[in-house]
Amino acid sequence: MTRVAPNRPRASREKTRPSLFWPLAAVAVPLLGLIFKVEVDGGDKLPRDGAFVLAPNHASEIDPLVVALAVWRMGRAPRFMAKESLFRVPVLGWVLRRTGMIPVARSASASAAKATLEASETLVRHGRGVIVYPEGTLTRDPDLWPMRGKTGAVRLALAGGIPLIPMAQWGAQQVLPRYGKLKLWPLRRRVTVLFGDPLDLSAYESTPGQPSALVAATDELMAEISVLLAELRGEPAPAERWNPADHGQKETGRLEP
Repeated sequence: MTRVAPNRPRASREKTRPSLFWPLAAVAVPLLGLIFKVEVDGGDKLPRDGAFVLAPNHASEIDPLVVALAVWRMGRAPRFMAKESLFRVPVLGWVLRRTGMIPVARSASASAAKATLEASETLVRHGRGVIVYPEGTLTRDPDLWPMRGKTGAVRLALAGGIPLIPMAQWGAQQVLPRYGKLKLWPLRRRVTVLFGDPLDLSAYESTPGQPSALVAATDELMAEISVLLAELRGEPAPAERWNPADHGQKETGRLEP
């Protein structure tokens, strides 16, 4: 059973400073409050100021709204990685830029490494956080446990010495089942969110670009997310994580720096 934080942390300077987030939150927060009853625990693990990389599990197309709401309630502005092509869409691109979303380019490895470094430097320079789904897409696990992770979240954190915070959420799939239809009734379905301690990446700081180190660090990250999710679900996580390649499934929707 999750423990609900008794008090919300103080808002950060980025949240209290006037921005486009204010009118967006004025509309989105009350609306989401009708759909979800979000209970948050461990919100004090999220830094009040400065950069961070938040890595949640991904079980429903609608859970980014839950994650964004939880981050906003914990005093920080929610920012996501977004495909670079979206920044060229009229109006949407302007909103993405003004809210500080991070573009992701699908490019060669050298360009991707440069983009990761630039994104990390931007986060540190502006003291912003970013939400990165380490699975890169909705989990393919039949029971909605986290599957094998991508290395993007770890690479972004290592590039700038940024805290990497695992997070689990559970319940959003009742409103929108994976690849299913929206179910708005009954209203205010319970969703639980649990933030974990920042992942200790010190063992990988001397080899931040080596594939073996990135994979090992990502495995640790996914293990921590699974532990958090197991606490929310009240049942043990599988001993092995789902690997789409082992089941003849193609991994799509990849979004990582």
